[in-house]
Amino acid sequence: MRVCIFGSGLSALTLAKALVNEKIYVDLCYSNTNKKINKSRTLGISKSNFEYFNSNIINIEKIIWKLKKIEIYTDNLKNEKILNFQNNKDQLFSIIKNFELYEKLNKSLILNNYFNKIKLKKNFLDLKHYNLIINTDYSSILTKKYFNKKIIKKYNSYAFTTIIKHKNIPNNIATQIFTKFGPLAFLPISKNETSIVYSISGSLIKNQDLINLIRKYNFKYKIKKIENPAYFELKSFVLRSYYNNNILAFGDLLHRIHPLAGQGFNMTIRDIKILIEIIKNKIDLGLPIDSSVNTEFEKKTRHKNFIFTNGIDLIYEFFNFERKLNNNSISKYVKFVGNNPSLNKLLTEIADRGITF
Repeated sequence: MRVCIFGSGLSALTLAKALVNEKIYVDLCYSNTNKKINKSRTLGISKSNFEYFNSNIINIEKIIWKLKKIEIYTDNLKNEKILNFQNNKDQLFSIIKNFELYEKLNKSLILNNYFNKIKLKKNFLDLKHYNLIINTDYSSILTKKYFNKKIIKKYNSYAFTTIIKHKNIPNNIATQIFTKFGPLAFLPISKNETSIVYSISGSLIKNQDLINLIRKYNFKYKIKKIENPAYFELKSFVLRSYYNNNILAFGDLLHRIHPLAGQGFNMTIRDIKILIEIIKNKIDLGLPIDSSVNTEFEKKTRHKNFIFTNGIDLIYEFFNFERKLNNNSISKYVKFVGNNPSLNKLLTEIADRGITF
């Protein structure tokens, strides 16, 4: 069996590693060799996905930073805590630097006999001898031909990312603050470093204005340095069609969500788990690996991804509506509901495992 993956980002590399671990031949096809890796970007990985990653993809124990608690605050209650998720016995969530995960996956794949990298010339490749073609690349000819129909939502916002260096503290609590400018996340990555993701409504702002806002809302860290920030426009989307025959859209090309809950890469890991299970089951039963894999994958994931994507969007709109009203009644209600142990446990499980029904 041979699979072709278009793209060279984290989704493509992670899926490629999962496939070669099952002794499936993978050709990774790429065209952009000059793309720089943003070293200020980080990923959140839930506990269950971390365990799956270690067992089935590659061990990332040494490059993640474990969090035991996530605290949610809001401007409208004068930075009063409204939600609290925690796991005192083990990690609740983990944070990892994008470029460190990229380098680890890339080095491992280069040494694997089941893996091959192909640099595309004029974005052309003969695809006839592949059982499956999986596309994660926005700029590929496959995207333009088969996956250009999507439901898009623009947030009229930009996400700014940076890393602050500060004095050593235990640093195992992540903080999300719904400010009057948009959601701001402090995501620890070591005892003396914390990743920042700030989604600011409206037009771009100057770096110094961003730094001033970070300092304004920081109540925990004695900051020594703030790295130069990067930014990207915020939008969410879902594809109308997951596949065309034996060509499957995957990763951020399939679904993109608002970064406020740190769930984008977690959705991709859950998709990988389901796709690998489908392929393994067909191999065990002696069934062909063809377009039926994509049909089954869409059937198993489409409704879950749709509900999860809209759930994240609802959270954003919930607090965005309150921000526009300049009223704290919604935050008070969230705080009241969040104090219910059963509901708190349910929300924690959904954040960890996604939609499971």
